[in-house]
Amino acid sequence: MRKTLAWALGIVAVVVLIGGAFVGGVITAGALGWIGRRPATPAATAVPPTEWPGPATTEPGGSATPAADRGAFDYELLQDVLNLLKQEFYGNIPDAKTLAYGAIRGMLLTLDDPYTSFIEPQAAAILNEDASGQFEGIGATVRIRQDGYLEVVRPLPGHPAEAAGIKAGDLIIKVDDTSIVGLGLYEALSLIRGPAGTQVTLEVARPGQEDTFTVTITRARIEMPIVEYKMLDNGIAYIQLTEFDANAADRVETALKALLPEHPKGLIFDLRDNPGGWLDQAIKVGDIFLDKGLVLIERDSSGGEQKFLSYNGDLGEDIPMVVLVNGGSASASEIVAGALQDRGRAVLIGEQTLGKGSVQRPHDLSDGSQLRVTIARWFTPNDHTIHGEGLKPDVEVPFPADTPAGEDPQLQRAIEYLLKGQ
Repeated sequence: MRKTLAWALGIVAVVVLIGGAFVGGVITAGALGWIGRRPATPAATAVPPTEWPGPATTEPGGSATPAADRGAFDYELLQDVLNLLKQEFYGNIPDAKTLAYGAIRGMLLTLDDPYTSFIEPQAAAILNEDASGQFEGIGATVRIRQDGYLEVVRPLPGHPAEAAGIKAGDLIIKVDDTSIVGLGLYEALSLIRGPAGTQVTLEVARPGQEDTFTVTITRARIEMPIVEYKMLDNGIAYIQLTEFDANAADRVETALKALLPEHPKGLIFDLRDNPGGWLDQAIKVGDIFLDKGLVLIERDSSGGEQKFLSYNGDLGEDIPMVVLVNGGSASASEIVAGALQDRGRAVLIGEQTLGKGSVQRPHDLSDGSQLRVTIARWFTPNDHTIHGEGLKPDVEVPFPADTPAGEDPQLQRAIEYLLKGQ
């Protein structure tokens, strides 16, 4: 199976970020972000197009259809504009590379897809990272809203963003002296992330407050456990998966092998704030809990379709289970949760998931910059589109910001459901 990275990328937050060696050159770009930093890894090489084909359109039901060919790109018109600027513009004209970057971003804006994006070399070097579970940044999951603002989905408990007073719903307006409103996710993340021990100053707008405020945060190195598991006091098994790294399925199997001999009454599988990871690991994790059947449908821009399946005989197919999800559950997390929900294998409890269900292919360009192009979208077994919609829990349970420390209303509801069957 090809390895596709199903990430909702990130700002240390999750402190986490993209990840992995790009096998086949395909990863998902996240609406979600971890603010963190990792060693660079190679991605695919771009192939320059010879003509401008026009955008793809999405038909009802989610299939993508290429638009009619719009002819060769009008390079002459672009050159005319550039010549007129040089001759007549009253002011300083940026250097040629800056103008080229601006033209590229302008083209991408016409696609109405925030995940097809251009990333300048410095940001690209930071974002080509592996999935090691160790990060440097501020510790918060973020996403780009439709209006171009970078929104904090959730600060990670015990990490710098939370300690500095950042809250879910905050909008980051500036990083140091640079406005990030309207920037792509990756450019914004590259400004926020940085080495542990360094400081970053954020200008923040908080819903309900008239004025913005600034906060200075000292970045830190954050090590995230990928899997945590235990038996709860009431005989319920609990597994939390924080990302779909290259060994996620093996980690979940190891947890089950440790827990099942305790004869648990049920299992709580916690995917809250899990931004995603490798596609092949999402399929394998789903397979652990599902018998033979459909896990995921992937449709590409040319109308092609690929189906991913699960098979009989895995360790977790019989134990009663509940899956916890929230607004930070994205991409690979939504693949697994959607399959378990659609096939009646598990009940989802918590809050609406993010809705990150598109696939991006990264292309490394000649100057070290990168172009990420949306090439496909994902659909659940019942043909529900993940992208832009997310998953609605079977049992909706909010997690109020003022919940006392140590309390978890979503976890408590999951325990109640497994013990009482409702």
